[in-house]
Amino acid sequence: MEKVQTTPIVLTTLNARYMHSAFGLRYLYANLGELQNQACIEEFTIQQRPIDIAEKLLKHQPKIIGFGVYIWNVSEVSKTVELLKQISPETIIILGGPEVSFLPDKPAVVDCADYVVMGAAEKSFPELCRLLLSGNKPLEKAIQSDELALDQLCLPYQYYTDEDIKNRLVYVEASRGCPFKCEFCLSSLDKTSKPFELDQFLTEMDKLYQRGARNFKFIDRTFNLKVSSSIKILEFFLDRMADDLYLHFEVVPDNLSDMLKAVIQKFPHHTLQFEIGVQTFDENIQGLISRKQNNQKTCKNLRWLRESTHAYIHADLIFGLPSDDVENFANSFDQLVDLNPHEIQLGILKRLRGVPLNRHNEEYQLRYNPEAPYNILCTRDIDFDTMQRVNRFARYWDMIANSGRFKNTLPLILDDSPFDGFMQLSESLHIAAGSTWKISQQRLFVLIFECLKTRVSIDDSVLFETMEEDYRRTGEKASFELLINKKVRATRIGVANKRQQKQLQ
Repeated sequence: MEKVQTTPIVLTTLNARYMHSAFGLRYLYANLGELQNQACIEEFTIQQRPIDIAEKLLKHQPKIIGFGVYIWNVSEVSKTVELLKQISPETIIILGGPEVSFLPDKPAVVDCADYVVMGAAEKSFPELCRLLLSGNKPLEKAIQSDELALDQLCLPYQYYTDEDIKNRLVYVEASRGCPFKCEFCLSSLDKTSKPFELDQFLTEMDKLYQRGARNFKFIDRTFNLKVSSSIKILEFFLDRMADDLYLHFEVVPDNLSDMLKAVIQKFPHHTLQFEIGVQTFDENIQGLISRKQNNQKTCKNLRWLRESTHAYIHADLIFGLPSDDVENFANSFDQLVDLNPHEIQLGILKRLRGVPLNRHNEEYQLRYNPEAPYNILCTRDIDFDTMQRVNRFARYWDMIANSGRFKNTLPLILDDSPFDGFMQLSESLHIAAGSTWKISQQRLFVLIFECLKTRVSIDDSVLFETMEEDYRRTGEKASFELLINKKVRATRIGVANKRQQKQLQ
């Protein structure tokens, strides 16, 4: 029987995937002080069964279990907490994280827990644990955190294990907070962006690098806000360039100085990824949601990044913002496609607890799914049927455009009007496949070929040659011609069988 050492405090969460790591838990652990030798971190994924998670947690015989609760795991955490309270009601459950930090707007799991720590908890969580372990239970269930100044925080980077460094994303942050007030984002609640002491931060990065870390994901909301710091960080990694080095940054698209551009250009292929939140090009919507974005500079810089650097560009759009409609979204989409980023993430607006955007819910009739991830279902300007169509559009876009498997075919699909062209394919695919999930690669090629064959603007021979070239790049063994002919034969046989059945009737 597996033996686990008794641990009074267990810090845990459910990550979306194994490759993700719980950065927040490591911060809590780093700042536990004298309680650290009584604590451990246990990470799971949302794919694991709640009963298996509960079993592993309880093997520690903990007095306190602290859960990190987020929009992506709230359902699974709820089930796990309910089980824990049935099996071991004396175990104290403490919740933290953005999904439980804005009471009274709360998920049901709050009712099952003993305490909720709201906000950055590096100070409040250890204080609460000390009280509980000494038998002094606070009367108030909800505890609003007092944030520690950044220079008082113990940094968490040494608590990435060797296995983390080898198999997981290493999350890092050179700053906390955001000066911008985009109402759909939790960072709009921050007063400003606060940087960590840069030399100390880079010393920690060097330690990680020396241990073998090569995949660094910066979670700073505005990495290039202070250009001099951005340059120093980039130059730090340039001095340590390796074939397997990979850096991910979230970049403000309208703030690229010439000095910063010069450093970015020095990075080789497959090293930099920039996540760029465009969200919308509609100036009226931008004003409504307090988003400051110079669209002209954004377009100019996106085009420059794509044409003059080796950075991989991941750009975001959001559908369903207040006053948005299909025409507005189509215009933003077409503009972004013309800028040619490597990947366009089409996000459907989600209701985040505590964000200022919720002030628009009544006027713009924003109606959200009551279940996580709280995606928007309809608005004053977008009915439910249209929302579903764009949801399918986004899913097929991931499968076709963002996958990179249809590099040559995509221009045929988009033609002169990208949104309309892809929506036409999306509608046809949904009719033919009946689903946006579990479509095999071979079947997807066949379905797209059959859908595009009906377009007058596309020559059949050009379509075949183009898709055959993309198909070869996938490494599939069966020839594209055999695949298509097999489909044609199957269709003819099906038609013949139906005719025969009718004759027999």
